[in-house]
Amino acid sequence: MLRVRVSLPDRPGVLGQVARAFGVLGADILQVTVLEREGGRAVDDFTLSWQGGAGADELRERLAVVPGVRIEGVWPTRESPGVSPDYDLLGHVASDAARAFVTLVDAAPDLVGGEWAVAVDSRTGAVVHGSWQAPGVAGLPELTPLRPSAFSEGPLHLVSLPVHGAGLHLVVARAQGPAFHQVELDKIVRVVEIVSLLAASDADRTVA
Repeated sequence: MLRVRVSLPDRPGVLGQVARAFGVLGADILQVTVLEREGGRAVDDFTLSWQGGAGADELRERLAVVPGVRIEGVWPTRESPGVSPDYDLLGHVASDAARAFVTLVDAAPDLVGGEWAVAVDSRTGAVVHGSWQAPGVAGLPELTPLRPSAFSEGPLHLVSLPVHGAGLHLVVARAQGPAFHQVELDKIVRVVEIVSLLAASDADRTVA
């Protein structure tokens, strides 16, 4: 499966033209996620099932027939439409809150179309836990901003946010595709807040 981020004019009929263009290319549209609508334009993420999958350059060329359409990124995804990885994550945390933050790191990439994630000690910058795809992070820029942030360093796109009460920062990354959108940042922030509450509640019960 592929994720394709498309910027297009926000007017009737354009979305249908983009969908038809994908169909002509042999792609099956599994899901469309609206990221923003403002200034007369829209940004949508398409999840495609595509046996022959095309690259970003070919997609740009083929979709150029639709006036005003831009491809902002193309990248592989494991997120299956109809599946809610955030609900699955919260269910696992609720059943084993002692491993809340390990579970969070392992599941975080699938929440926002990332490739890997790490938990970083907010004081020392040391990696406490990494998902199975995570490489070494030595030499990366400051990973522990005070507020949730989405930023890019060269080809690497990052989201970093504090995990309050745990002394950690969660960092999610992808090297393929576009920078993280504000909608993706907001989603991971909400999930982290709930995970933190579940972990704190479990700790309080244990002390009691």
